[in-house]
Amino acid sequence: NRVYRVDIVGGGSSDEGPEADRNAAPERLVAKFYRPGRWSDDAILEDHRFTQQLADAELPVIPPLADEAGRTLFFHGGHRFALYPCRGGRPPELDDPDHLEQLGRLIARIHAIGATEPFKFRTVFDIESMGEEPRAYLMQCDLVPDYLRQNYGVLTAELLEQVRAQFARCSGVAQIRLHGDLHPGNVLWTEAGPHLVDFDDARTGPAIQDLWMFLSGDRAYMTARLADLLAGYCEFCDFDPLELHLIEALRTLRMIHHVAWIARRWSDPAFPRAFPGFLEPRFWEDHIHNLREQVELLQQPVLVWD
Repeated sequence: NRVYRVDIVGGGSSDEGPEADRNAAPERLVAKFYRPGRWSDDAILEDHRFTQQLADAELPVIPPLADEAGRTLFFHGGHRFALYPCRGGRPPELDDPDHLEQLGRLIARIHAIGATEPFKFRTVFDIESMGEEPRAYLMQCDLVPDYLRQNYGVLTAELLEQVRAQFARCSGVAQIRLHGDLHPGNVLWTEAGPHLVDFDDARTGPAIQDLWMFLSGDRAYMTARLADLLAGYCEFCDFDPLELHLIEALRTLRMIHHVAWIARRWSDPAFPRAFPGFLEPRFWEDHIHNLREQVELLQQPVLVWD
């Protein structure tokens, strides 16, 4: 997608006349233009309805703006777009137990609503779409250095076998509507606490998908942060400890999927600017090194939660 800040200046709404309108602070919106072919109209509208459902429950999320007819998805020049209020904030402090507990409470409240009904049009977190298909694309494209291609293929095949084993172990966990891409960049903090943005990747999956991206570092650090998150989460939702087996499996899938996401869009001029080292051998050597670490992490005992 492409996201722009739009300043609306001089809208003619002031009772003090046109001069006051020109001098007034602009109204700030965010315009999100949807990439063709990624989501159907029904899937986009389902994201909008879910976000509005959360906002109606007084949760701090940012739903799209609607026109007088209640429409939130608009069309212009062959493009689809939505408009959002522009809301600022700072990143969460992941070393702060209070921040993590607040996040845990908010995520649990989202999941409580997410569990009340299913998505009909949005996708599911699964190994095929998040791991197998991206791996196949990378093996076929010409961006992976030739001298690393075979090693990459063998390594990712081994990793996906381990991921499948963890998913099979957790086959009975609940599948609910999720934010889906809840990394710290999609959490904005103000004096009132956190609010969440960008439900564009909302999908069906296990609750841990909206929690694990706040957990990184060594085992002791992650264990402490997990305890903080779940202390808040369990005030509003039960948590199935079986889902802890999915943390490194989901991290592995995201690593493979992210690199394939860059590769697929490399012809877009924005991507070489955003990822200038992507074609360098060092990038791929580091990526393979990080994936090798995942082989070991997938074999480690699950994090302990008391």
